[in-house]
Amino acid sequence: MANFNDAVISASLEDYLEAVFVLQKQKKTVRMTDIAELLDVSKPSVNRAIGTLKDAGFLKHETYGEITLTNSGKARAKAVLHRHNLLKDFLNVTLGVSDETAEKDACKMEHVMSNESIEKLSQFLESLNNNGN
Repeated sequence: MANFNDAVISASLEDYLEAVFVLQKQKKTVRMTDIAELLDVSKPSVNRAIGTLKDAGFLKHETYGEITLTNSGKARAKAVLHRHNLLKDFLNVTLGVSDETAEKDACKMEHVMSNESIEKLSQFLESLNNNGN
């Protein structure tokens, strides 16, 4: 089974994990169609990604059934979503980048920044918030 810290998956596959996580919070069950609609991709693309993520141990999926995250999948999805939200808020709130641009840029940046840089950014924003209060 893949380990969150050392499993190398593409940015695209991280987007699929994030989508499943978000959809699970919104709905009782997550299906291929839901993911395709959210990410605006084809069902065959979702099928390939789900198969890869299942093989890596990030999610469970029975043919034509519900898609659920494993513990490692949930951890990875939460980490990607945290990075996304941190970066989007930094760009939008701290730097004044428009909402739309901040969303697009955060989507790209969340996959390439090191854990160290994310941690330092988080500490920086926390210090700004503490000094501002």
